[in-house]
Amino acid sequence: MAALKRYFRSPAAVLGLTLLVAVVALALSADLLFPRNPLGLAGRPLQWPLDNPRFWLGTDTAGRDIAAQIFHGARMSLLIGVVATSIAIVLGILVGAVSGYYGGVVDEVLMRVTDAFQTLPNFLLLLLLIAVFGSRIETVVIAIGVVSWPAPARLTRAEFLSLRNREFVEAGRLSGLGDLRLIFGEILPNALPPVIVYASVVMATSILLESALAFLNLSDPNVPSWGNLVGQGRSVLRTEWYVCAVPGLAILLTVLAVSLVGQGLNDALNPRLDEQ
Repeated sequence: MAALKRYFRSPAAVLGLTLLVAVVALALSADLLFPRNPLGLAGRPLQWPLDNPRFWLGTDTAGRDIAAQIFHGARMSLLIGVVATSIAIVLGILVGAVSGYYGGVVDEVLMRVTDAFQTLPNFLLLLLLIAVFGSRIETVVIAIGVVSWPAPARLTRAEFLSLRNREFVEAGRLSGLGDLRLIFGEILPNALPPVIVYASVVMATSILLESALAFLNLSDPNVPSWGNLVGQGRSVLRTEWYVCAVPGLAILLTVLAVSLVGQGLNDALNPRLDEQ
Protein backbone atom coordinates (compact mmCIF):
# COMPACT_ATOMS: atom_id res chain seq x y z
CA MET A 1 0.00 0.00 0.00
CA ALA A 2 2.87 2.39 0.81
CA ALA A 3 4.45 1.64 -2.58
CA LEU A 4 1.14 2.34 -4.28
CA LYS A 5 0.88 5.70 -2.54
CA ARG A 6 4.44 6.57 -3.57
CA TYR A 7 3.62 5.67 -7.15
CA PHE A 8 0.59 7.94 -7.36
CA ARG A 9 2.49 10.81 -5.74
CA SER A 10 4.59 11.06 -8.91
CA PRO A 11 2.93 13.12 -11.68
CA ALA A 12 5.15 11.52 -14.32
CA ALA A 13 4.20 8.01 -13.17
CA VAL A 14 0.50 8.89 -13.23
CA LEU A 15 0.88 10.37 -16.72
CA GLY A 16 2.62 7.21 -17.90
CA LEU A 17 -0.10 5.00 -16.44
CA THR A 18 -2.79 7.16 -18.06
CA LEU A 19 -1.13 6.92 -21.46
CA LEU A 20 -0.66 3.18 -21.09
CA VAL A 21 -4.31 2.69 -20.15
CA ALA A 22 -5.25 4.71 -23.24
CA VAL A 23 -3.15 2.44 -25.47
CA VAL A 24 -4.72 -0.65 -23.88
CA ALA A 25 -8.15 0.89 -24.49
CA LEU A 26 -7.27 1.33 -28.19
CA ALA A 27 -6.26 -2.31 -28.40
CA LEU A 28 -9.40 -3.59 -26.63
CA SER A 29 -11.79 -1.45 -28.69
CA ALA A 30 -10.19 -2.20 -32.09
CA ASP A 31 -12.62 -4.98 -33.09
CA LEU A 32 -15.60 -2.99 -31.85
CA LEU A 33 -14.81 0.22 -33.73
CA PHE A 34 -13.12 -1.34 -36.76
CA PRO A 35 -14.48 -4.87 -37.24
CA ARG A 36 -13.23 -5.15 -40.83
CA ASN A 37 -9.73 -6.19 -41.82
CA PRO A 38 -7.54 -3.13 -41.07
CA LEU A 39 -5.31 -4.04 -44.03
CA GLY A 40 -8.22 -4.15 -46.47
CA LEU A 41 -8.79 -1.38 -49.00
CA ALA A 42 -11.18 1.21 -47.59
CA GLY A 43 -11.20 4.19 -49.94
CA ARG A 44 -9.20 6.50 -52.15
CA PRO A 45 -5.50 6.58 -51.27
CA LEU A 46 -3.89 9.48 -49.43
CA GLN A 47 -6.95 11.22 -48.05
CA TRP A 48 -5.93 13.69 -45.38
CA PRO A 49 -7.29 13.35 -41.82
CA LEU A 50 -10.82 14.73 -41.43
CA ASP A 51 -11.24 15.28 -45.19
CA ASN A 52 -13.62 12.32 -45.17
CA PRO A 53 -15.67 11.69 -41.99
CA ARG A 54 -15.31 7.93 -42.61
CA PHE A 55 -11.56 8.16 -42.10
CA TRP A 56 -10.68 10.05 -38.92
CA LEU A 57 -6.95 9.89 -39.58
CA GLY A 58 -7.01 9.65 -43.36
CA THR A 59 -5.88 6.82 -45.63
CA ASP A 60 -2.44 5.51 -46.51
CA THR A 61 -0.75 5.03 -49.88
CA ALA A 62 -2.85 1.91 -50.58
CA GLY A 63 -6.18 3.42 -49.52
CA ARG A 64 -6.34 1.67 -46.14
CA ASP A 65 -7.86 3.33 -43.11
CA ILE A 66 -5.06 4.69 -40.91
CA ALA A 67 -7.28 4.86 -37.81
CA ALA A 68 -8.09 1.15 -38.15
CA GLN A 69 -4.40 0.35 -38.42
CA ILE A 70 -3.62 2.52 -35.38
CA PHE A 71 -6.22 0.76 -33.22
CA HIS A 72 -5.30 -2.75 -34.36
CA GLY A 73 -1.62 -1.82 -34.31
CA ALA A 74 -1.93 -0.96 -30.62
CA ARG A 75 -2.87 -4.57 -29.94
CA MET A 76 0.05 -5.82 -32.02
CA SER A 77 2.56 -3.48 -30.36
CA LEU A 78 1.44 -4.46 -26.85
CA LEU A 79 1.49 -8.15 -27.77
CA ILE A 80 4.99 -7.84 -29.23
CA GLY A 81 6.19 -5.92 -26.17
CA VAL A 82 4.71 -8.32 -23.62
CA VAL A 83 5.74 -11.58 -25.32
CA ALA A 84 9.26 -10.43 -26.27
CA THR A 85 9.77 -9.02 -22.77
CA SER A 86 8.59 -12.25 -21.18
CA ILE A 87 11.06 -14.26 -23.27
CA ALA A 88 13.93 -11.90 -22.44
CA ILE A 89 13.16 -11.76 -18.71
CA VAL A 90 12.72 -15.52 -18.34
CA LEU A 91 15.99 -16.23 -20.19
CA GLY A 92 17.76 -13.48 -18.27
CA ILE A 93 16.54 -14.73 -14.90
CA LEU A 94 17.54 -18.32 -15.63
CA VAL A 95 21.04 -17.39 -16.81
CA GLY A 96 21.60 -14.72 -14.16
CA ALA A 97 20.27 -16.84 -11.29
CA VAL A 98 22.42 -19.87 -12.12
CA SER A 99 25.48 -17.69 -12.76
CA GLY A 100 25.13 -15.63 -9.60
CA TYR A 101 24.25 -18.55 -7.32
CA TYR A 102 26.97 -20.99 -8.31
CA GLY A 103 29.75 -18.57 -9.28
CA GLY A 104 33.15 -19.98 -10.24
CA VAL A 105 33.44 -21.79 -13.57
CA VAL A 106 29.66 -21.76 -14.14
CA ASP A 107 29.60 -17.99 -13.71
CA GLU A 108 32.61 -17.55 -16.00
CA VAL A 109 31.12 -19.65 -18.81
CA LEU A 110 27.67 -18.06 -18.66
CA MET A 111 29.08 -14.53 -18.55
CA ARG A 112 31.27 -15.25 -21.58
CA VAL A 113 28.17 -16.42 -23.44
CA THR A 114 26.44 -13.21 -22.35
CA ASP A 115 29.41 -11.18 -23.58
CA ALA A 116 29.22 -12.96 -26.92
CA PHE A 117 25.59 -11.87 -27.33
CA GLN A 118 26.55 -8.31 -26.43
CA THR A 119 29.45 -8.13 -28.89
CA LEU A 120 27.07 -6.96 -31.61
CA PRO A 121 24.47 -4.24 -31.00
CA ASN A 122 20.97 -5.62 -30.42
CA PHE A 123 19.63 -4.37 -33.74
CA LEU A 124 22.46 -5.85 -35.82
CA LEU A 125 22.04 -9.23 -34.12
CA LEU A 126 18.29 -8.95 -34.67
CA LEU A 127 18.84 -8.30 -38.38
CA LEU A 128 21.04 -11.40 -38.55
CA LEU A 129 18.38 -13.58 -36.92
CA ILE A 130 15.66 -12.24 -39.21
CA ALA A 131 17.85 -12.85 -42.26
CA VAL A 132 18.40 -16.47 -41.18
CA PHE A 133 14.95 -17.43 -39.84
CA GLY A 134 12.58 -15.16 -41.78
CA SER A 135 10.30 -12.26 -40.92
CA ARG A 136 7.05 -13.87 -39.76
CA ILE A 137 5.71 -12.02 -36.73
CA GLU A 138 6.26 -15.04 -34.47
CA THR A 139 9.90 -15.19 -35.55
CA VAL A 140 10.33 -11.45 -35.05
CA VAL A 141 8.95 -11.58 -31.51
CA ILE A 142 11.12 -14.53 -30.50
CA ALA A 143 14.18 -12.91 -32.08
CA ILE A 144 13.59 -9.67 -30.15
CA GLY A 145 13.34 -11.65 -26.92
CA VAL A 146 16.52 -13.58 -27.72
CA VAL A 147 18.60 -10.44 -28.34
CA SER A 148 17.24 -8.69 -25.22
CA TRP A 149 18.09 -11.17 -22.43
CA PRO A 150 21.74 -10.24 -21.59
CA ALA A 151 20.92 -7.07 -19.63
CA PRO A 152 18.29 -8.77 -17.40
CA ALA A 153 20.76 -11.65 -16.93
CA ARG A 154 23.48 -9.33 -15.66
CA LEU A 155 21.01 -7.54 -13.37
CA THR A 156 19.75 -10.85 -11.94
CA ARG A 157 23.32 -12.07 -11.47
CA ALA A 158 24.25 -8.93 -9.54
CA GLU A 159 21.24 -9.37 -7.25
CA PHE A 160 22.08 -13.05 -6.64
CA LEU A 161 25.70 -12.23 -5.85
CA SER A 162 24.55 -9.80 -3.16
CA LEU A 163 21.94 -12.18 -1.70
CA ARG A 164 23.42 -15.68 -1.91
CA ASN A 165 25.36 -15.40 1.36
CA ARG A 166 22.67 -13.64 3.40
CA GLU A 167 21.46 -15.10 6.66
CA PHE A 168 18.13 -16.38 5.32
CA VAL A 169 19.94 -18.29 2.54
CA GLU A 170 22.38 -19.84 5.03
CA ALA A 171 19.42 -20.79 7.21
CA GLY A 172 17.83 -22.51 4.22
CA ARG A 173 21.01 -24.46 3.52
CA LEU A 174 21.26 -25.57 7.13
CA SER A 175 17.64 -26.73 7.06
CA GLY A 176 18.42 -28.99 4.09
CA LEU A 177 16.88 -27.04 1.19
CA GLY A 178 18.21 -28.01 -2.24
CA ASP A 179 19.73 -25.61 -4.75
CA LEU A 180 16.57 -25.26 -6.82
CA ARG A 181 14.50 -24.46 -3.73
CA LEU A 182 17.06 -21.90 -2.59
CA ILE A 183 17.33 -20.27 -6.03
CA PHE A 184 13.67 -20.06 -6.93
CA GLY A 185 12.02 -20.14 -3.52
CA GLU A 186 14.32 -18.05 -1.35
CA ILE A 187 16.66 -15.81 -3.36
CA LEU A 188 14.68 -15.07 -6.53
CA PRO A 189 11.65 -13.46 -4.79
CA ASN A 190 14.04 -11.00 -3.15
CA ALA A 191 15.92 -10.35 -6.40
CA LEU A 192 12.83 -9.79 -8.56
CA PRO A 193 11.83 -6.14 -7.87
CA PRO A 194 14.67 -4.48 -9.87
CA VAL A 195 14.27 -7.07 -12.64
CA ILE A 196 10.53 -6.36 -12.87
CA VAL A 197 11.23 -2.64 -13.07
CA TYR A 198 13.80 -3.23 -15.81
CA ALA A 199 11.19 -5.18 -17.76
CA SER A 200 9.61 -1.84 -18.69
CA VAL A 201 12.87 -0.87 -20.42
CA VAL A 202 12.90 -4.17 -22.31
CA MET A 203 9.27 -3.71 -23.35
CA ALA A 204 9.84 -0.18 -24.64
CA THR A 205 12.93 -1.34 -26.53
CA SER A 206 11.03 -4.31 -27.99
CA ILE A 207 8.35 -2.04 -29.43
CA LEU A 208 11.02 0.21 -30.96
CA LEU A 209 12.96 -2.74 -32.41
CA GLU A 210 9.88 -4.16 -34.15
CA SER A 211 8.98 -0.71 -35.46
CA ALA A 212 12.51 -0.29 -36.82
CA LEU A 213 12.31 -3.66 -38.56
CA ALA A 214 8.93 -2.80 -40.04
CA PHE A 215 10.23 0.57 -41.19
CA LEU A 216 12.94 -1.29 -43.15
CA ASN A 217 10.30 -3.70 -44.56
CA LEU A 218 11.86 -6.57 -42.59
CA SER A 219 8.89 -7.32 -40.35
CA ASP A 220 5.73 -9.24 -41.24
CA PRO A 221 3.75 -7.16 -43.77
CA ASN A 222 0.59 -9.18 -43.10
CA VAL A 223 -0.04 -7.73 -39.66
CA PRO A 224 -1.25 -4.20 -38.79
CA SER A 225 1.89 -2.62 -37.40
CA TRP A 226 2.68 0.99 -36.61
CA GLY A 227 6.18 0.45 -37.99
CA ASN A 228 4.78 -0.92 -41.26
CA LEU A 229 2.60 2.17 -41.58
CA VAL A 230 5.57 4.47 -41.00
CA GLY A 231 7.56 2.55 -43.60
CA GLN A 232 4.79 2.85 -46.17
CA GLY A 233 4.70 6.61 -45.68
CA ARG A 234 8.38 7.15 -46.52
CA SER A 235 7.66 7.59 -50.23
CA VAL A 236 5.19 10.43 -49.60
CA LEU A 237 6.86 11.98 -46.57
CA ARG A 238 7.29 15.43 -48.15
CA THR A 239 3.67 15.80 -49.26
CA GLU A 240 1.47 13.50 -47.13
CA TRP A 241 3.59 13.54 -43.98
CA TYR A 242 0.66 12.52 -41.78
CA VAL A 243 1.01 8.89 -42.98
CA CYS A 244 4.29 8.69 -41.04
CA ALA A 245 3.48 11.22 -38.33
CA VAL A 246 0.34 9.54 -36.93
CA PRO A 247 1.85 6.08 -36.26
CA GLY A 248 5.14 7.73 -35.26
CA LEU A 249 3.29 9.68 -32.56
CA ALA A 250 1.56 6.47 -31.42
CA ILE A 251 4.95 4.74 -31.07
CA LEU A 252 6.39 7.74 -29.21
CA LEU A 253 3.52 7.93 -26.71
CA THR A 254 3.49 4.17 -26.08
CA VAL A 255 7.23 4.00 -25.45
CA LEU A 256 6.99 7.10 -23.25
CA ALA A 257 4.12 5.55 -21.29
CA VAL A 258 5.99 2.30 -20.65
CA SER A 259 9.14 4.19 -19.65
CA LEU A 260 7.30 6.47 -17.23
CA VAL A 261 5.46 3.52 -15.66
CA GLY A 262 8.79 1.75 -15.21
CA GLN A 263 10.36 4.80 -13.60
CA GLY A 264 7.35 5.16 -11.33
CA LEU A 265 7.63 1.52 -10.25
CA ASN A 266 11.32 2.01 -9.58
CA ASP A 267 10.61 4.96 -7.29
CA ALA A 268 7.68 3.20 -5.61
CA LEU A 269 9.62 0.01 -4.89
CA ASN A 270 12.73 1.83 -3.69
CA PRO A 271 12.76 1.36 0.09
CA ARG A 272 15.14 4.29 0.57
CA LEU A 273 12.26 6.62 -0.21
CA ASP A 274 10.70 5.64 3.13
CA GLU A 275 13.61 7.26 4.90
CA GLN A 276 13.04 10.67 3.29
